[in-house]
Parts: sequence; structure tokens; C-alpha cells
Amino acid sequence: MTDKKSERDLSDRKFYPADKEAEFEKIHPHQTPQTAHPAYKLAYQDTDFLLRDELRPVRFQLELLKPEMLLDEAGVGSTLVVYGSARIPPPEAAQTALDGAKDLPEDERRVIENLVKKSKYYAEAYNLAKLASEKSIIEDGKRQFVVCSGGGPSIMEAANKGASDSGAESIGLNIILPHEQAPNQYVTPYLSLNFHYFALRKMHFLLRARAVAVFPGGFGTFDEFFELLTLIQTGKMKPMPILLFGKEFWTRVIDFEALADEGTISRKDLELFHWCESAEEAWEHITTFYELDR
Repeated sequence: MTDKKSERDLSDRKFYPADKEAEFEKIHPHQTPQTAHPAYKLAYQDTDFLLRDELRPVRFQLELLKPEMLLDEAGVGSTLVVYGSARIPPPEAAQTALDGAKDLPEDERRVIENLVKKSKYYAEAYNLAKLASEKSIIEDGKRQFVVCSGGGPSIMEAANKGASDSGAESIGLNIILPHEQAPNQYVTPYLSLNFHYFALRKMHFLLRARAVAVFPGGFGTFDEFFELLTLIQTGKMKPMPILLFGKEFWTRVIDFEALADEGTISRKDLELFHWCESAEEAWEHITTFYELDR
């Protein structure tokens, strides 16, 4: 029965919302050849339609809009983004990894040993996330420097765990991959977001970012790190603290000085990031950059 009072309410919407319209279809099912055909489905409930190649622009928009709305509703003002490897073991698993590598061929054993050497960065990612989360900075009614990771294992897990152990919420931006990929257990469930498109995921990493910590990693970390450098170098994005952990690792795998010597980047571009080895040093750089109370 229609509420007569609501019909006369000047502020009441006159069109039914989409979820209500969808309910009408369930309440009044009419099983005919016409209604049984997929063509009759409401477009926004037709998964097969939404997954067509022609609907890619719509899916782009949805992956941009959904996380933006959820993070806004959660009161997230800005983020501290953590990039890094999905393969570095936590310190407590280091000895087990070494023991398991004893009988491996030399080249495989060396890889395990190199990963174990970097387990200290798991601890530093944890410490930085915990330190930032304990500060609980609120500005304009929104939470600032909310920890945000890729939602996966290793360095990403360390960041979410550090926030969780401080009693704070944290974000995980996961992505669907051909092999099994699940969010780590420390991501706040209602801030655990999933993506199909790498491009949209990377955009959300940076839309709210006010500082980015980059730990040793592989192709994914390189991609995220260099895109961030490019955005700031070209003036598409305002400068922010980029905290590069592990000078020994990074200078071994990338010759930054050679890039400057070759003239393909400016020597001033080497100032876009700040070398770090500890969480305390990273947080000090952030607080100095933003003139925050320590």
C-alpha cells in the first residue's frame, strides 16, 4: 500500500531506487519465453552483458568509483602507501627457509639466502605502519596516513599487520591473478578491495597517497615506483615523501647515477626519493616534510 503522506512530501524522490525496481521483478515473476530470455534482464543485473568487451569503459568506471566511494564513506582522508615484494619472508620464518634450502642446488640456495637477508625489511615495514597508525592523525574530520598496501603477503602483510597490532584499520588493494591470490588476514575486511585492472588499482594507490614507502621488490614494485617517480618528475602530481628502503639492494639492481650521467634524467631527479633504512628515519622525513608534531 502506498504511503499517501510520502506521496505529498516535496523532498521525497518520485522515482524508485534501482534496488527497489530489482525487487519488483522478484515479487511479480512472469515466466514467459520473453521474460526467460537473457535480453529481458535489467542491464545492471546482467553479468554476461557487463562482462562483454564493449562494456570495458563501464567496468573501468566502476573500478574507479566503488573504491573511491567506500574509502570516502570510511573517512579515509589520506594514506601511507607501502610497496614491496611478495616473496621476502618474515624474520621468524628466516631460519626455517635457510634450513629448507640446505640441500638445494647452489643457485637456488643463493636466491633463498638473498631473500632471507632482506627479512629485516619485513620488520621495518611493520614498524613504519605501526608507528604511523599509533599517531592517529585526524584532519578535517578524516583519518590521515591510513596504511594502504597491495593486500598480499610479505612486505604487504607486514604493513597491514603493523596497523592491525596498533589497533588501527588498514587498506588492502588486491588484484585478481591467474594463480591464487587472497588478501592477507590483517587487512580490515571492509577496506579489502579487489581489482581486475592494474591501471585502476595503481590509480587508487596514489589518489589519497601523502607518502609512499618503497621496499625491495620485483617487477610490480618497480612498476609502481617508477610510475610514481614519472608522475612527480613530469609535474602531473605534487611532490610527496617517497621513502626508498634498502640502498644496497636498489643501487645493485638500478644504477641511478648512470641514468643521470647519461643525461636521460636530470641529476635533480635523484632528489625525488629519500633513502631510508629504518621506520623511525622514514617517519621523521614524513613529519618534517609536512611539518607535523612528532
